[in-house]
Order: sequence, then structure tokens, then C-alpha cells
Amino acid sequence: MTTLSAFNNFTNGLPEQEQLMPVLFVGHGSPMNGIEDTEFSRRWTQMAKEIPTPAAVLVVSAHWFTKGTKITAMDFPPTIHDFGGFPQELFDVQYPAPGDPVLAKETASLITSTQVELNHDWGLDHGTWTIVRHMYPDAKIPVLQLSIDYSQGPQYHYDLAKELYSLRRKGVLIIGSGNMVHNLRMVAWDKLNEENYGYDWAINLNDKFKSLILDGNHKPLINFSELGRDAQLAIPTPEHYLPLLYTLGLKGSKDNVSFFNDKAVGGSLTMTSVKLG
Repeated sequence: MTTLSAFNNFTNGLPEQEQLMPVLFVGHGSPMNGIEDTEFSRRWTQMAKEIPTPAAVLVVSAHWFTKGTKITAMDFPPTIHDFGGFPQELFDVQYPAPGDPVLAKETASLITSTQVELNHDWGLDHGTWTIVRHMYPDAKIPVLQLSIDYSQGPQYHYDLAKELYSLRRKGVLIIGSGNMVHNLRMVAWDKLNEENYGYDWAINLNDKFKSLILDGNHKPLINFSELGRDAQLAIPTPEHYLPLLYTLGLKGSKDNVSFFNDKAVGGSLTMTSVKLG
């Protein structure tokens, strides 16, 4: 019989670490990145080698958009195949990482701005497992998801993230998973294999986002709807953008900022990802 003791030997609470865990925003792109050897998936694998091994991973995924805020709290979260029209090989993937109910409760208790529901019905959607299975293929590190409350505005999400800061001191890797520029209706499907192909508005706005992030000027990023027509095209719906605000809300005063996978795909998507710390 499988026991959790091998995984959750820290169930009395994670101890504080000497080194502050970095924070990531990852552009996850197509679910096929979860099984293909691409420049993006290779960089995720390399990133895991460059940062400290986490005690746990907490992902804010664009694909768990809920009324209210929820956190997965089961012992073993299922692998969710929340997509259609892809090869059977992708649907066959299982990522059997453990959860951590105690960490879920601790995380929920840190958030005082709202009531956080301990959820036993969701699991790890493709915004999570397509990335994390490349980073930690042995699936032994506990992985949790935190949902995005669709009834709240951008400032709410940015502020909520700040309440999770102490998890960085306990070795929890927090990942916002989405895409800065994400407009599926305008994808140039015939250009998907063209290197770094982006429409002018997508590239211009992506560059603006990077400049603001480097400057630590988060207010325009929170108020992204005021950035004009380019932002309206790049963010027709907010779910893929809001995970970026969770990452930025966790920025510390001494965190270095760097970018990776900084490329456009199919004209209207960018894979641009951010590392803080």
C-alpha cells in the first residue's frame, strides 16, 4: 500500500529555508509542449536544474477559473486532460505527483482577504502538468493548484498573491501559468512552425510588458485594460494573463528579473516567461 510518508515528511509545516525560492511565470502555450521535445519544454527542464529543489510546487493556472478561490487539498490530485482535438498520446499522460492537504490548509490560512475553499474535485490541469512533468519528471514533489476567482478584478489578484509571500521562505515554488499574449481566434495556424512569428501588436505589447516588469512598474500591468487596442487584442479574456499578476505580486525588493522562452508563436501568442529571484 502506498503511503504518504515518503512524500509528506513535512506535514507538521514546512521549515523556513535560508534561500528564498524564486517565483516563475511560465507561458505554457499548446498542451503538446507537455509531451514534445521543444525549445520551450527543454527550457523548463533546464530551469529546474538552475533553481533550488522545491519542497512543493503551487501553480496558479489559467485553466482553473472559478467563482471564489480554491486550492487542491487531496492526497493524490488526478491528471486532468482539459482539452480536445489532440493525439491520444497526450490524453494517455498521467502525472502522479502527490498533493499535500496540510500545505493546502496552511496556504488557505495565509489568505485573509477571502475564504479559500479546500477542493477535492479538481486536480492538475494542463496549465500545470505540461510544465511540471518536464521540470520534475519523477513526480515525487507535491504539487497543488490555486484557482483564479473570475468575479474579481486584476488588483485583487495582485494583492492576494502578496499574502502567499511567506511560502517562498519555506521552499515552495510558486508558478503562474498562462500566456502574456493569448488570442486563439487570431492564430495564424499556417505560421505555427515559423520561428518567432508574431503580429506587430503582439510583439509591441509583449515588449511593453517586459519593459514594465524590468522597471518594477506594476500599476500599468494591473490596469492592462488601459493599455489601448494592442491590449484588447492580446488579452481578449483575462484568464491567461492574470497568472502573471500572481507572479508579480510575489516579487521581493531584492529579486532579480529575467526572461526566458521569449518568443511569439502563431502571430497572436507569446511564450515569454519570467523568473523573479
